[in-house]
Amino acid sequence: MNISRRSLVLAGAALAIPGGAYATPVDGDMTIGAPDARVRLVEYASLTCPHCAAFHADVFPRIKAEFIDTQRISFTLREFPTPPAPVSVAMFQTARCGGADASTYFDRVGILFQQQRAILSTGTGQGVLDALVAIGQTWGLSEDQVMSAVMDPSGAARVQATVNDGIERFNLHSTPSLVLNEQLLSGATTYVGLSDALNAAVR
Repeated sequence: MNISRRSLVLAGAALAIPGGAYATPVDGDMTIGAPDARVRLVEYASLTCPHCAAFHADVFPRIKAEFIDTQRISFTLREFPTPPAPVSVAMFQTARCGGADASTYFDRVGILFQQQRAILSTGTGQGVLDALVAIGQTWGLSEDQVMSAVMDPSGAARVQATVNDGIERFNLHSTPSLVLNEQLLSGATTYVGLSDALNAAVR
């Protein structure tokens, strides 16, 4: 994909994977479920990653219904862009647009994963922006709101801090990556694998 639109360049300008300074705790975490749960699941995800899209289509809804909505665990999504990283940042910024709370953010992330292929298939920075503006309008957001969110340099800085933290603490280089109570899970992105790990943790 040829990302040439200046606004997307601005959105991704501060993003250097895996460079930068170590940053913890991670600001801007979006968390749902029980805020004081003793079991905490963190997903490092990219909105441009097809494996993440598959996880959110096939696995996450069941995990949400069984463990998150029932307040058995807390669930945090951390933004870990994969190529084209500026597009992932722009998509995450759109999900956060208008001061979205965690519940709204997760609803929007789900829609963006559903629309991932269509957004990426536009093939240009302008096409991505047009797609995000159109999606944002279905959420009641104006074009100016979406563009301001995409171009906000604090978004790239926030994502860079998340990337740095994930690499430093867990040596992350792929998505989706799942961390359960500060331990990186291996091979647990299937429903069976993840639910088994969660059931063992909540006992």
